[in-house]
Amino acid sequence: MKLAVVGGGSTYTPELIDGFARLRDELPVTEVALIDPNPSRLDLVAGVSRRMLEHAGHPAKVVATASLEEGVAGASAVLIQLRVGGQAARDVDETLPLRCGCVGQETTGAGGLAKALRTVPLVLDIAETVRRAAPEAWIVDFTNPVGIVTRALLDAGHRAIGLCNVAIGFQRRFAAALGVEPSRVTLGHVGLNHLTWERAVYLDGEDVLPAALASEHGDEIAAALGLRVELLRRLGVIPSYYLRYYYAHDAVVREQLEKPSRAAEVAAMEEELLRLYADPAVVTKPDLLSQRGGAFYSEAAVALISSLLGDRGDTQVVNVRNGGTLPFLDDDAVIEVPAAITASGAAPLPVAPVEPLFRGLIAHVSAYEELALRAALHGGADRVRDALLAHPLVGQDAVTEELTGLLLEANRGFLPWTVG
Repeated sequence: MKLAVVGGGSTYTPELIDGFARLRDELPVTEVALIDPNPSRLDLVAGVSRRMLEHAGHPAKVVATASLEEGVAGASAVLIQLRVGGQAARDVDETLPLRCGCVGQETTGAGGLAKALRTVPLVLDIAETVRRAAPEAWIVDFTNPVGIVTRALLDAGHRAIGLCNVAIGFQRRFAAALGVEPSRVTLGHVGLNHLTWERAVYLDGEDVLPAALASEHGDEIAAALGLRVELLRRLGVIPSYYLRYYYAHDAVVREQLEKPSRAAEVAAMEEELLRLYADPAVVTKPDLLSQRGGAFYSEAAVALISSLLGDRGDTQVVNVRNGGTLPFLDDDAVIEVPAAITASGAAPLPVAPVEPLFRGLIAHVSAYEELALRAALHGGADRVRDALLAHPLVGQDAVTEELTGLLLEANRGFLPWTVG
């Protein structure tokens, strides 16, 4: 079984390799192709990846290449984990909106739109190469903004599923707090990528969320999210940590203005990680990688690919076509919910009616995502303005006008269309 990783020179990649090594019985990989245009990073990441597999006694070979067609040829699955413009572009995404009083974040708001504009055209080009070189391969997208990128892939007819680590991360942490195996915990997870709520947490089929929120666990969860525990208890849900950008927008902006961007922090981590990857004595995943982000990414990827290739029919949280699951959204919208995973793909499972408080925000952001995709595909300042005006974290004409100019100028070199 060959797997290909587009963006294989990412410092994330050893997290994937660690998962392949630990979960070899679940996913018997024989070859991992790491594909990246940056030869220095690719060599370092490929080197540590080979050492990790050898140290674990795993027989898979690691191939490093700058050729996309060569790398994906014959692959059963292709994972896309790229960042157009690197951490420098991310730093702009996280700081530029602050000049207009808006949250600076790389996957939502104005920063998320900028990333979508840079990313969607490239991912679609990559997917066309996959279609030619490995027509039966599944594309698993981990590249943000996952919801928009996944919809672009599906609209273009690709065999694609979007994957995020938020749900599996919450499941694992909740299981640890309860002192049980993660397999005993399932989630009432609903929403869009990076806009989700856990409306239930089932332990062996029994919803333990109300009791958890009422206990000291509620205080711990609220503190981790940066939200008031009273809010969580009143709503009876656990929002993803991305909801803090909506529920505490002004407080987040003040905090962001007072400290370096997350991109600056990650760039420093990446320098240290690459130094570690160059050390021949490093044969396991460095502890520093846990601070880089993407916790449990490898477990989620292994589980999804295993189910797609093995036709297991189990339930996993993925990004998939709505198809009537949430009746207040278009069928073509992409949502993040539990789905049955088989060789035919992901089929969303029925979802209990969504309360108006959550339904309204989901519909609002889904409309923005549709407009953001139009802007990414067809370009034009007016399409960018429309998307920003539709986003609840922007939504004011004067702010939209200023942000459009700033965003287009900052990303001029990355956009495949002329900035007017």
